[in-house]
Amino acid sequence: MIHDPYEALGLSKTASAEEIKKAYRKLVRTSHPDLHPDDPGAEARFKAISAAHEVLGNPETRARFDAGEIDGLGAERPPRQYYRDFAETSDNAYQQRRGFGPGVDPSDIFAEILRNRGRASGGDPFGGQGFASAGPDLRYTLEVGFLDAVRGAETRITLPDGHTLAVKIPQGTEDGQTLRLRGKGSPGFGGGPAGDALITLTVRPHPVFRREGDDILLTLPITVDEAVLGGKVTAPTIDGPVGLTIPKGASSGRILRLRGRGVASRAGGEKGDQKVELRIVLPPEMDDSLTQFMTEWRKTHAFDPRMDILKGASA
Repeated sequence: MIHDPYEALGLSKTASAEEIKKAYRKLVRTSHPDLHPDDPGAEARFKAISAAHEVLGNPETRARFDAGEIDGLGAERPPRQYYRDFAETSDNAYQQRRGFGPGVDPSDIFAEILRNRGRASGGDPFGGQGFASAGPDLRYTLEVGFLDAVRGAETRITLPDGHTLAVKIPQGTEDGQTLRLRGKGSPGFGGGPAGDALITLTVRPHPVFRREGDDILLTLPITVDEAVLGGKVTAPTIDGPVGLTIPKGASSGRILRLRGRGVASRAGGEKGDQKVELRIVLPPEMDDSLTQFMTEWRKTHAFDPRMDILKGASA
């Protein structure tokens, strides 16, 4: 069966690089066998979309596939001009040289060529070169922590045969990304090179941080007095705690930005930012003095924060 990477990802040949990335990430979450152990078809789908992303996710291999130089699995396409074209162009000339008459089967001619080459090379019909092929790639999955993915780390993966393989997690790694370790796959045939190890990474969610592109998102609880009076608080970041100034009169949902406290781009550009969403949290037990103060305050400070929403809903 011919493997079409565009079809595997549900895309057309005009899809952009960003569309390819988004489609791959979505399909990894819905087809990863570790995430769907009860789905018997998950493993086959996951292998198909991983192979498709290997071809289309790299602009160079995508261009070669579009040009027909490699197939949907990334393997070199066999030369189209070999026996058939040789037979068509050389049949008559070879017959004349060897004395073959009209109507000789071209397969006989080809067999004669191989016999002559075998005699010249000591019995090897391929001229002593033999047959060599690269070994097949091996695919693995690896779950990594959120901070290891955004900051980069080194870990090891245990292979089915009990051996371990060192894996370097690049800084800024994203969920669903596949790492290629050259020469760490199955051994080659006939002295050919070993295949590669393809490791698909699953990033565990973090209890505090979330990621949006190269930005880090954080919801930070603040007290009522910090919201009203403002002040300085400590906020966690992926690189450690930093000071953050809460402006006076801050409301829940307000977003403050910490420049350069996000994820370093894999392309070597500037770091993203950390966006801090404020959330006002009341104390677990209401103090009588606070209750009394708010009761008196309400009498003289009429304020309805829902007015604009109500007007907009009736417009």
